[in-house]
Amino acid sequence: MSIATWKPVTDRSNGKAHDPRMADYLRVVQPAEQADDSVIRIHGITKVYELGESTVYALRGVDLDVRRGELVSIMGPSGSGKSTLMNVIGCLDQPTSGSYELDGIETSEFSDDDLSLVRNEKIGFVFQQFNLLPRVTAVEQVELPLLYAGIRDKRARAVAALEAVGLAHRLQHRPSEMSGGQQQRVAIARALAADPAIILADEPTGNPDTRSSEEIIDLFQKLNRERGITVLLVTHEPEIARHTNRIVHIRDGRISSDEVVDELVNASDILAMLPPEEDEIPSQGEAR
Repeated sequence: MSIATWKPVTDRSNGKAHDPRMADYLRVVQPAEQADDSVIRIHGITKVYELGESTVYALRGVDLDVRRGELVSIMGPSGSGKSTLMNVIGCLDQPTSGSYELDGIETSEFSDDDLSLVRNEKIGFVFQQFNLLPRVTAVEQVELPLLYAGIRDKRARAVAALEAVGLAHRLQHRPSEMSGGQQQRVAIARALAADPAIILADEPTGNPDTRSSEEIIDLFQKLNRERGITVLLVTHEPEIARHTNRIVHIRDGRISSDEVVDELVNASDILAMLPPEEDEIPSQGEAR
């Protein structure tokens, strides 16, 4: 699958319909000058919850740097702090203490409104459950976050994103008319359309079908390799994590290890070895 048709946006302020105080808008979303190419820089992040008389330390001084263009997986058992860390990275929650810079912007003391702007501009989310509206076409699904962001050329952007994930022929299809793998591609196109600084994918390969899982990972690998998109992938499957360049393990609210993958598993190689799907097998009498 080629994604050469995808063209990122270079002028984020063009055509915006946000608060007219553009200076405040740019303060929130415009990257500051950086000494390196880190898109995520986390230092000493903690997250503490008070539950009645109990205190829960979900994160205990996490340090993490992710450079632009990396493909990273985050692993950890249930209760490790993995979900809390992803909520902080996704600007869905604020840390109790510590520093978090996203694309050169310090977010740790932002208001809820500022965090909402950052999420719209900087982060593309992909969830295991797809979160597609049942009666809405694929192109309209991808348009929705662009509508909320006030982007004027939303139809062209949505079409380009769907083309990038191989769904140019499914623009007017609804979720019930698509396979699970195709629905997941729509969700990825939706995350891609606003040209985010990072894509956060939470267990995107929950489908037990090997082919569907490998197709989704293959797409992430191509977006990362061909377009340089930074992808953080949350997974509990070691075999999926080996498809990324780097694996960060979290346990008891701390990063327990951070390893570079020397021999990355190429999803396209796995797909080439799998038997064809039933609808790909020629019937009797057809040319082979």
